[in-house]
Amino acid sequence: MVSRAERGALADWFWTIDRFFLAAFILLMGLGFMLSFAASPPVAERLGLDSFHFVKRHAVFLLPAIAVMFGISFMSPRQVRRAAMILLVISLAAMVLALFFGVEVKGSRRWISIGSFSIQPSEFMKPAFVVICAWLFAEHARQPEIPGNLFAIILFGIVAALLVAQPDLGQTILTAAVWGGMFFMAGMPWLWIIVLGGAAVGGLLTAYTFLPHVAGRIDKFMTGEGDTFQMDTAREAIIRGDWFGQGPGEGTVKRIIPDSHTDFIFSVAAEEFGILFCMVIVLIFAFVVMRGLNHAFKERNDFTRFAVAGLVLQMGTQSMINIGVNLELLPAKGMTLPLISYGGSSMIAICVTAGFILALTRHRPEKRASERSLFRGGIVAPAE
Repeated sequence: MVSRAERGALADWFWTIDRFFLAAFILLMGLGFMLSFAASPPVAERLGLDSFHFVKRHAVFLLPAIAVMFGISFMSPRQVRRAAMILLVISLAAMVLALFFGVEVKGSRRWISIGSFSIQPSEFMKPAFVVICAWLFAEHARQPEIPGNLFAIILFGIVAALLVAQPDLGQTILTAAVWGGMFFMAGMPWLWIIVLGGAAVGGLLTAYTFLPHVAGRIDKFMTGEGDTFQMDTAREAIIRGDWFGQGPGEGTVKRIIPDSHTDFIFSVAAEEFGILFCMVIVLIFAFVVMRGLNHAFKERNDFTRFAVAGLVLQMGTQSMINIGVNLELLPAKGMTLPLISYGGSSMIAICVTAGFILALTRHRPEKRASERSLFRGGIVAPAE
């Protein structure tokens, strides 16, 4: 146990980290690793691989992901901004490269292959994009003559264009929703709300008109006609699980769900462990979002407030989309369940998000003491 009297980076980290956030993230990763034993063997066997092929790879991805989360959590807010800027530039450049030299899967170019591993740059773009937009919004709030909001709009346009070019409408909607929420927090004028709302509706109509795969998924969701095998089997797995599940390893419907270890791992959890278990997963994500928003509400620094709110909204919205698809509340969309689904890029990128959250929500008594001393000296006014 680390003593409060000790000084040093590790002791300071231990006593200033938000241990509730840390416990929630580790719990989600532990649940994800456990569920990989239930969800991935059938997929591996269908592909002619060793039954625990994806379990082993999940463990391989999990170790560096945890290291990334802990490493980033030691950063100061300034270091978070710098790291996010570097990550954003690299990921945007990689997204451009993926359009020309990336691996094409199901008509989309989202991955760059490096040896036996594939990297999805857009996953790493998301947390960096949130942090940099938070900084731009905060700079505009601090000094209105700085065109931070305009730069954030331009940056969003670049990111959205790259995502649509892949194409990846789901990630585009996720990014737009989180960016819009941050912009609203930053005091978005009503004119911008109307303009951007109209642009969002127009974008969805355009995607439905000119992207056949988007139209097909929406039509299948609305009418229930066409190839709905994956959605139907996911629903059947949830129904079969009932309240308490069939038991570990006793699921049968999971064996025919094509993406049971990634997009539909929530359905596997429902079949084997029951709806009550799934409700616990939902409550953990809800806890992360509510705790993050509560911290943002109390935070006096604009950058930290916008960044923490944006990061937890991103994690919460992504989980909501994944669970909504599993429950047939949303059209089918390939999006992982954060920290639970199998996937190297997704796992490490979400741990970058978690690391940013941990770093920005650390208690910094030395900063507060400095602010109090300045106030006593009449240099600054107290924050309301």
